[in-house]
Amino acid sequence: MTVRFALLGAGRIGKVHARAVGSNPDAKLVAVADAFEKAAKELATAYGAEVRTIDAIEKSKDIDAVVICTPTDTHADLIERFAKAGKAIFCEKPIDLSVKRVEKCLAVVEKAKATLMVGFNRRFDPHFAAVRKAIDDGAIGTVEMVTITSRDPGAPPIDYIKRSGGIFRDMTIHDFDMARFLLGEEPVAVSAHASVLVDKKIGEAGDFDSVSVILETASGKQAVISNSRRATYGYDQRIEVHGSKGMVAAENQRPVSIEVANDKGYTRPPLHDFFMTRYLDAYAIEIASFIAAATSGKKAAPSGADGLVALKLADAALKSATTGKTVRLDK
Repeated sequence: MTVRFALLGAGRIGKVHARAVGSNPDAKLVAVADAFEKAAKELATAYGAEVRTIDAIEKSKDIDAVVICTPTDTHADLIERFAKAGKAIFCEKPIDLSVKRVEKCLAVVEKAKATLMVGFNRRFDPHFAAVRKAIDDGAIGTVEMVTITSRDPGAPPIDYIKRSGGIFRDMTIHDFDMARFLLGEEPVAVSAHASVLVDKKIGEAGDFDSVSVILETASGKQAVISNSRRATYGYDQRIEVHGSKGMVAAENQRPVSIEVANDKGYTRPPLHDFFMTRYLDAYAIEIASFIAAATSGKKAAPSGADGLVALKLADAALKSATTGKTVRLDK
């Protein structure tokens, strides 16, 4: 069965998902919608699709699934509309910036019995997935501590920061999901510190650009997250999991993995410089997983519930950072 897709939003992440859909033999991009007609037309033309309005896509009989890449404040409304319309839904994170709004949205999805996957693409990265497999295979015993490093080559535009919900809901939210994915237990305590070290304009916009978070589970397992909006050496994405019998880690990735040794010493190529190239394989595997869920009727993962938990952790981290106190989620 070929799943017929509509793409809502033709921005940079929309282009990434269009490529993932277009490269999958079990998928076809049928329609593209965007507030900017030129962007929609260019992307639709590249994949042999049509430009349609969201209203038209909602009523279309030749659309099985939608990929939502529109601004965050439209996500929950669109999820509800397409759940009621009987479409399978893939939505970029977050579902909304309000926990209550997300809960209301998920109730609509549940009532409609719709398929919903939330875009936490890092779970599908082959290297991070291999770390999870090593844990499942018992290679390092019982997980005790997780260390996640995520640093961007540069900060996004200030206008984006103002509407993104802040670093915890925009950037660290990926790491909250990865921490849950690797810990195997739900965090019940969140302690966070946040600063403005990269660009004072980010602070003036009401956000932070450098944060550290410690998550703790009921059994005492810990995850330590380090985030920065600046990494002069490229897109820094590393994880390490320490267990009772050993350790497993995923190193930074490069466009090519070579090492040159000469009179200047040992040198390697620079890291990927953007998330769209670093996680290219992850996006393709993610869409394949969504297609499998949509066609089998099985629950998609990461689910809407996963998105809700990650948002609750982001809210707790922000509260901790601004109050200087550990925030407990089990009370």
